[in-house]
Amino acid sequence: MIPFSVLDLSPIVQGATAADALRNTLDLARHAERLGYRRYWLAEHHNMNGIASAATAVVIGHVAGGTRSIRVGAGGVMLPNHSPLVIAEQFGTLESLYPGRIDLGLGRAPGTDQVTARALRRDHIERADDFPRDVVELQAYFNDAESGQPVRAVPGQGLKVPIWLLGSSLFSAQLAAHLGLPFAFASHFAPDYLLTALQMYRAQFRPSAALERPYAMAGINVFAADTDAEGQRLFTSLQQHFLNIRRGRRGQLPPPVDDMNEVWAPHEKPGVEQALSCSAVGSPETVRAALQAFIARTGVDELILTGQIYDHAARLRSFEIAAQIRDSLKPA
Repeated sequence: MIPFSVLDLSPIVQGATAADALRNTLDLARHAERLGYRRYWLAEHHNMNGIASAATAVVIGHVAGGTRSIRVGAGGVMLPNHSPLVIAEQFGTLESLYPGRIDLGLGRAPGTDQVTARALRRDHIERADDFPRDVVELQAYFNDAESGQPVRAVPGQGLKVPIWLLGSSLFSAQLAAHLGLPFAFASHFAPDYLLTALQMYRAQFRPSAALERPYAMAGINVFAADTDAEGQRLFTSLQQHFLNIRRGRRGQLPPPVDDMNEVWAPHEKPGVEQALSCSAVGSPETVRAALQAFIARTGVDELILTGQIYDHAARLRSFEIAAQIRDSLKPA
């Protein structure tokens, strides 16, 4: 059985608040735990009034404290926004509180616009070689301390919190292979380099103390419902959200509509559909076929499902249907 995990952006739907979104996040995490999902990851974004997980480590603590066994982590922390020591201390604290349950996925994008990125790091100037060096520094903080080491992460030192590298291009695939780390591809919104990145990661992988052989996970949007029509209608919330981003209007997750052709212009449709092409939408039978095809095409070791669905009850139902499908899927 291929493992399923959850990526939650803690969406703030139109007419709701961040408090509502965070309550829904914990409810969905408990639901996912009961359904046998392996991980529950939260993503760092800033200056976006439709996402409630900006303080990612805080939300991870909230979810881990409200669940019992599911792994909880970052998918991901945007390392350019932080010093490696601060992240080591935060996730060392989480690992100390919830031992054996914390994952740390790292991305190299800021998770926001450049103006906000400067507000996060003030006078820090990002250089091309910063991210690999910061990842290695962060790894060192989680290892056993060396004699004479002047700076240590407390908590963090010696805890060996699992580190993943996340990406939507070839850079992080190559770095994950070089460092011998697990790799997760953001195909749920940026699918263009999915197969090339996975091939490169596997071909260039070097075994490490963290991982003996390559381990790849990929993201896919899942909008499962009792019928194809209802699944497609739920999907229109995410389609509208992406359309608004492309129009420069980032906002809260909108309610579904009956016909997207009344919302987007003909020239806008292909771009949104391409960005969201890694999606399984519709009835259980339709979603099962789409997930099986995605597994066969990518050969991934694990799927991480995301579903930005306006109605919380429908969102819970979608993840329930996906869990029921999971047991019948065949690994690549």
